[in-house]
Amino acid sequence: MPKGQYRFDEDDIVQGCVDVTFSNLIENTIGGFVKPGFEPVRAAFAANLNSGSDIGASTAVFVDGECVVDLWGGHFDLTYTRPFGRDTLVNGFSSTKTMSALCALLLADRSEIDLDDRVTKYWPSFGESGKGEVKVREIVGHTSGMAGWTAPMTLKDIYDIEKSTAMLAEQAPWWKPGTGAGYHGFTMSHLIGEVVRSVTGLGLGEFFAKEIAGPTGADYFIGTPEECDSRVSTLIQGYPIAPDGNAFYKRCLLNPVARPQDSASIAWRRPAMGALNGHGSAHGIAAAQSMLASGGIAGKRLMSDAGRMRVLEQQVKGTDLVLGLPIDWGVGYALNSPVTPGWTGGPSTIGRSVGHWGGGGGSLSYVDLDARMSFGFAPNRWTSGPHEQDRSMTILKAVYQSLTQAGKR
Repeated sequence: MPKGQYRFDEDDIVQGCVDVTFSNLIENTIGGFVKPGFEPVRAAFAANLNSGSDIGASTAVFVDGECVVDLWGGHFDLTYTRPFGRDTLVNGFSSTKTMSALCALLLADRSEIDLDDRVTKYWPSFGESGKGEVKVREIVGHTSGMAGWTAPMTLKDIYDIEKSTAMLAEQAPWWKPGTGAGYHGFTMSHLIGEVVRSVTGLGLGEFFAKEIAGPTGADYFIGTPEECDSRVSTLIQGYPIAPDGNAFYKRCLLNPVARPQDSASIAWRRPAMGALNGHGSAHGIAAAQSMLASGGIAGKRLMSDAGRMRVLEQQVKGTDLVLGLPIDWGVGYALNSPVTPGWTGGPSTIGRSVGHWGGGGGSLSYVDLDARMSFGFAPNRWTSGPHEQDRSMTILKAVYQSLTQAGKR
């Protein structure tokens, strides 16, 4: 195949989906707890399960470093014989990106990297093909022009982190870095990961485990180990996936094609692909993101206020060149995004200083720095689209109702 040509077989993408009936889901056992005042969150979570919108899911909320909601319920898989438990892990696809961005923000807070430095300070070979001026903030904030691979790729290619990262070092950017944002669908983790490795000597997944998951107690993995395999609830596809989007979209998000069922393989699970293969519970998402939302967890200070506020530094404003949507990107988190239904008129309609991103299948990683609140949602049913957030928004609105009633905002 000539360089720069892309092929995808529609049989690999547009496929028969699981036709789920919910007659056997009338009684969903919900485990966990809500702190008094957060009962509306449990009601919203239960409504998703009892309506059949969710098969199995978990949700969690931290405020000021304290867990105030931790819920799980429904079924682990389509046998409907195993309950979805507190220790169930789900692949969150692109919500993983917030974990990779958090790694960069933490290193910046510790002055181990400078977001305004050129990437080549830490990764000299990255300067090839006109990339010598690219800044660290540009690879974290989706503005580096390195939104995908120019050469045709397979899933096996991107599983080989060393090989696929070296290819990015050699590649020319697709647009002048820093002049526009374009969603770095698969490459964000490879780019951030190499900077992390160069600075710390640890791979992205190792650094996350040591410096974020460990201190926060987050049950979350970038590169999931064998001992966790029995806990992974594989995604249940509930709609046919069809290719859609502009030329950049196809080069970025269909090169290679990654389907829900691909995430069920061990080959997908093992490498530290911090753009799309993080596995965790909602409690794990919210616990890790509490570092950013409030600076720490359970009384442990892990990040300075100045460091955590840097996530709100807007990179560029305008239409994302890959997604074709008006998205305001902060440092690795969306500050305002129509990808999230219910976002009418900007972050102020829900939270004032909000960073978030969701993933295929409906997962959501969300922080409100003013409310010092982090929110996680981890469902196993891929319902209606690659960034479907109707279910999470139903629960999140209940979170804000509870915060308002408690005088937290």
